[in-house]
Amino acid sequence: MVGGIAIAVILLLSPFFITVSLVAVAALLGDSLKDDAESRHEGSSLIETNY
Repeated sequence: MVGGIAIAVILLLSPFFITVSLVAVAALLGDSLKDDAESRHEGSSLIETNY
């Protein structure tokens, strides 16, 4: 009985944990790529148009 409840809880919570972990990966990747782009194109007049 306890094993069944544990499996049910894991199955219900896994989409949430997967989503949160992918959001964290996307945020880290986006920040890293933005920093890389700013360092590569330092001094460009187009940098001021980025958000």
